[in-house]
Amino acid sequence: MSDSPAGQPAPKKAPHTTILLQHNALKGFLLAAAGLFLFACMDSTTKYLTTHYNVPFVVAMRYIVHFLLMVMILAPRHSAQLVYTQRTGLVVARAVVLTIASLCMGMALHRMPLAETTAINFLAPTLVALLAGSMLGEKIGGWGWAAIVTGFIGVLLIARPGGGLDAVGIMFALGAAAANATYQLLSRLLASTEKAIALLFYTALLGSIIFGIALPWFWENEAPSELEVILLLSMGVSGGLGHYLFTLAYRHAPASMLAPTTYLQLLWAGLLGWIIFDTIPDSMSLIGMAIVAASGLIIAFKSH
Repeated sequence: MSDSPAGQPAPKKAPHTTILLQHNALKGFLLAAAGLFLFACMDSTTKYLTTHYNVPFVVAMRYIVHFLLMVMILAPRHSAQLVYTQRTGLVVARAVVLTIASLCMGMALHRMPLAETTAINFLAPTLVALLAGSMLGEKIGGWGWAAIVTGFIGVLLIARPGGGLDAVGIMFALGAAAANATYQLLSRLLASTEKAIALLFYTALLGSIIFGIALPWFWENEAPSELEVILLLSMGVSGGLGHYLFTLAYRHAPASMLAPTTYLQLLWAGLLGWIIFDTIPDSMSLIGMAIVAASGLIIAFKSH
């Protein structure tokens, strides 16, 4: 449908507008890809550090650094927006659920390869589609059920008996996916009333408080090396900057285009797992990862 008045030809500058929109969409895609790469870097760093330190300590450092960065950078100009919420109870619940997801993800990464752990965690969009029917009253439909079944088949291929993955690690990865799905559902509920900056601040604040209280029980009594200090600080930077870039991407490209790009994180995780940890998923796991991605893509395309 043309934006020009009825009976009038389209403006001659329409091709320029189309080119501009395509340029903006490309910029949005590149921002999203960069943000997802930072998330994969954060998970890789978490996996590396959990071979030297307890998982709660590593996750605590991530949240504390993230919180301090938000206070130093955003508080001077946006202090009121950081703390103001309309449904504080749900905002706090969302933040607590994310801390559970972070802890489960850390425990899973400690026991399993990066790519497989990331793939299982990407079951979350499928779980969201399943839970949204009962919790939000959304219709699932034939395509939705096909995606749900497909997603679970993919996870079964990754976590199959005899596949060599740690059973406890698989349980933690599934726990992370379930917590992440709950987090996404709460994000949907709060999107209409809460500012993104406040939601991000409360997740950093609650994570810092929860893991900060637990920190004395998990301190290793061993001073980190210079490299480990840099890596501990980098988690908060990569996590915070990744969220910022991915949020910025939505200013330049529609959600319908960006939703499928989230599965680039599987590619980044596979590459980083190979380069840093010298781990390559076997053929059945690769098939399972592709199936999990396909189920999420079905949901992404059918929801727009």
